[in-house]
Amino acid sequence: MATNTEKKSNGLALVPFVLLVVLYLCGFPMVTAILVSCVVTFFFGRAKIGEKFSVFAKGAGDEGVLIMLMIFALSGAFSSVATSMGGRDAVVNLGLSLVPPQFLIAGCFVIAMLMSTACGTSMGTIAAITPIAVGVAQKGGLDMLLLLGAVVGGAMFGDNLSFISDTTIAAARGQNVEMRDKFRLNFLIALPAALITLVLLCIFGQPETVVPLEGLSYSLIKVVPYVVVLVMALVGMDVMLVMASGIVVAFLIGIFTGSFTPVDFANSVWTGITDMDQSFYSSLLIAGMAKLVEEAGGIEWLVTNMRKVMKSNKSAQLGIIGLVGLTDAAIANNTVAIIVANPIAKDVSREYNIDPRRTASLLDLFSCVVQGIVPHGGQTLLACTLAASYGVTATPIDVIPFLWYCFLMGVFGLISVFVPFSDGATHKDPWNWEYDCAESKVEEKKAVLEHLSTEA
Repeated sequence: MATNTEKKSNGLALVPFVLLVVLYLCGFPMVTAILVSCVVTFFFGRAKIGEKFSVFAKGAGDEGVLIMLMIFALSGAFSSVATSMGGRDAVVNLGLSLVPPQFLIAGCFVIAMLMSTACGTSMGTIAAITPIAVGVAQKGGLDMLLLLGAVVGGAMFGDNLSFISDTTIAAARGQNVEMRDKFRLNFLIALPAALITLVLLCIFGQPETVVPLEGLSYSLIKVVPYVVVLVMALVGMDVMLVMASGIVVAFLIGIFTGSFTPVDFANSVWTGITDMDQSFYSSLLIAGMAKLVEEAGGIEWLVTNMRKVMKSNKSAQLGIIGLVGLTDAAIANNTVAIIVANPIAKDVSREYNIDPRRTASLLDLFSCVVQGIVPHGGQTLLACTLAASYGVTATPIDVIPFLWYCFLMGVFGLISVFVPFSDGATHKDPWNWEYDCAESKVEEKKAVLEHLSTEA
């Protein structure tokens, strides 16, 4: 296998990625922009079209990519089925019924955190909570911008941590690590940010008048599928088994409560799978495109130039943060940003001895940080659009200063680079070689570990 110094380096091979960003900013649908960029990728290099397509198919058909696509499909199906049988509304109403009215904004933040973690979708969380919260907030004289910032921030909490979030799936599978390991590292960063945000919201989010919440009906049994998925994932069961189990539990509860018929269930499954089509096609096409770019020398050129500013493990981590953050700021899609950054981040991690669990954590964390605070991100746009339907005039620019959780998450993420409380490293396994699929590194790392044990 060729070493990094023997690989060809060609900066022009990165043009398709640049084109992808330009097309998206010009208003192209995401999948269309990726497809056009893929076509352009075939014009680089001297190999025949058939050979290039073989390379493309090798990247798109990678085992990790196919597993990720299956997880996307199962996650979408679970979310749709659980929502159809009333689970999403039950989670929202249960949470609101437990919140003291004087702490409504802080409560909406917590509810958004819990719901997004259970459902795996920040957009779905915002869509479910915002109308209810805005309606109550108008009666209670709450700070509307602070409320919207709390809902969006709580939604990004789960977007980053949920086992069924597409960002978690993309980051973990892209770096070949277990999702529960990435969760643990992210949680150490997200928890202090969430606690500080909660305290600030309790202090500054008090309403002028206390308005009791009424008419919040819910059924505890309809919350069960989310609990089952969360518990099974936390104990380390295979994610596809977790998703399949969640779907079965939601189906049984839906039939038992008369929420839907078997035909309705089948339609919900199909709807959930098709709702994931953008993530599905984006992952497939970008994986193939990335393989072509790699073969043409684009990845090697980028890594080589990144090394000029990366002098250590810490500066390499900052490079990964900058890479995924800038990509997300350009295309405003944190899942796609992670998919684009994955191959580059993996090479950088190997070069600078960054635990792949830590790399996955950084990719997911900072893609969500940037996604939450950019004014053209779907989350803030959706929250403002829903608020406008209630006569509330607010723009994403207005909401950005109140996205306290997103900013604090970014701060704690940067602190973790220099104060490694969330680096994933272990004393006995300094290189964590069982997580690295590079065959050329395995024997080398085994030798290092044997030497360390001999020294001990």
